[in-house]
Parts: sequence; C-alpha cells; structure tokens
Amino acid sequence: MEATLSLCWFTPRWMYFAHIGDSRIYYLPAREAGIKQLSQDDTHVDWLFRNGQINEREARSHPRRNVLQKALGGDNQFVDPQLGAVAYEVGDIFLLCTDGLVEGLYDNHLFELLRPLVSAGANANPARRLVEESLKKDGRDNTTALVIQTA
Repeated sequence: MEATLSLCWFTPRWMYFAHIGDSRIYYLPAREAGIKQLSQDDTHVDWLFRNGQINEREARSHPRRNVLQKALGGDNQFVDPQLGAVAYEVGDIFLLCTDGLVEGLYDNHLFELLRPLVSAGANANPARRLVEESLKKDGRDNTTALVIQTA
C-alpha cells in the first residue's frame, strides 16, 4: 500500500512544507489575484506536463495520470520529498487537498471558490464548498480539502 503526504508547518511569517505523491499544496497570497501550486505531482504524467510534452487537458485525461513515481510505503524504502518554504502575510490562504479535488476543479475554479468564501468570515466553510463543487463535477476519487487562512 502506498500513500501520499502533504505536510505544512507554520511559524510566525513562514510556512515550511514537505510533499510526496499527488496530493497538492496551493498558496493564495492576499495581495495578488491568483493561485500558485507549491507542490508538484510525483507522476510521470505531471513530469510530461511540466516539460511541455503534453498540455493540461491531455494531462487531466491521461489514463496513467494517477500512477505515482514517488509515494510513502510499498516498495519505496527511501524517498526524497519536495521541500520548500513560503513567507506569508496576514490573510494569505493555503489549500492542502487530495488529487480527487482537482479532478473536478481547475486552478482558476479553486481561486474563484476560495477567495470570496474565506473573506466571508469565520462562519464560511470554504473546504466543504470546494469538496461539494468537485464532487458535482467529477467525484471519482477521494476528495479532501483543508483551507488555512493566516492571521
């Protein structure tokens, strides 16, 4: 059995992360209009996409898009995780999600759903909204989201 890992550690003004697999970590700076994928999928299909050999639509429909090259467990005795750090400001947003969430939603959809919901206040549940929208559009894979707004 293999598993993915997206780990974030928050300190004052810095978020450090480690990542293995095809779950994802996204960053939405409060002062910019956009979303950035911090982690890279550890799949051959994502490697093809990052290197311009296939486009996003081809990557999303590729029959081997979920075949991992790196994962925890299974025959992977030693793994080399992606590591990184992001300096953040108050109001920035981080999204940790499984690959099932992005099967149904493109990055621009994530941004459109997150930005107004997080600014709506503490009663809003942006993670639930993301999962519900993803399930409406696809719903074939595990779908999990965690949304963190920095204070």
